[in-house]
Amino acid sequence: MSNHVDRFYAAVTVVTSHGDIKQRLIRAFEEHLATIADGELPVVVRQDFVALRNLMTGVEPLNGEGRIRATVRKMSMVEAENCTRKILDIYTDLVRLSDEMQDVVPPENEEQPLVPPFLVKSANS
Repeated sequence: MSNHVDRFYAAVTVVTSHGDIKQRLIRAFEEHLATIADGELPVVVRQDFVALRNLMTGVEPLNGEGRIRATVRKMSMVEAENCTRKILDIYTDLVRLSDEMQDVVPPENEEQPLVPPFLVKSANS
């Protein structure tokens, strides 16, 4: 899952940088998110990602233009902002989920204290 967190972090970094919002959105999705298969993501964010992918690929391309570029070109500024917000929301959910998983799984490098046999209560007592 950390791979997905890293990819969404990279996409968030792109969409929050300088430049035209539509160009940043195209770059973020094409470079970092377009190759993610829906089934690779945790169930918690899968539906949101499918919705984002549909928003980003809904227009048929013209003259060799890619589907993502064609779709974003047709978007209003508000629609482009909403897509960037969805990227941030999914990233936030992935980070939260990652943090929750770390709380559940004990760190591997910590040794569990061993209880000496004379302190273990026997089952027959």
